[in-house]
Amino acid sequence: MPESLVSLLNNLGLMATGLVLGASWVAAIVSPNCSFDKLTGARADNHVRELIHRTSPQAGFMMVVAGGLLIGGSSLIAGIVALVSAFGFYATRMMLAPKEGKNAPGVRTKRKEQRGASVSLFLMFTVAALAAGMLGLIGL
Repeated sequence: MPESLVSLLNNLGLMATGLVLGASWVAAIVSPNCSFDKLTGARADNHVRELIHRTSPQAGFMMVVAGGLLIGGSSLIAGIVALVSAFGFYATRMMLAPKEGKNAPGVRTKRKEQRGASVSLFLMFTVAALAAGMLGLIGL
């Protein structure tokens, strides 16, 4: 493959990774802080849950694109980490999927714990996306 094409693919993968990092920072840090400052607790909780539920597929798709571009740009390890990160963003969405059916008698669903766990998972895979970007930057 021509060297200029490899460099272009790697740089495009880094830009896609940076886009996901910015979006996930806003979705997991900035917006929840504003929500809990301005809204009531229940409304803020619902807003954060809905925001992460809606943002996760786009972040996952962009990380798949970034992974493909990084692999095409000969940064194999960075591409694999980006693809793992994409899986994590999709898993975060599945975690927040609406429940179907009724709970068993005596079992309660704790929505606050669900939100806390999903934000933590979202941030964990944001760190994985950051690692993919750093690995792609050094060419691994």
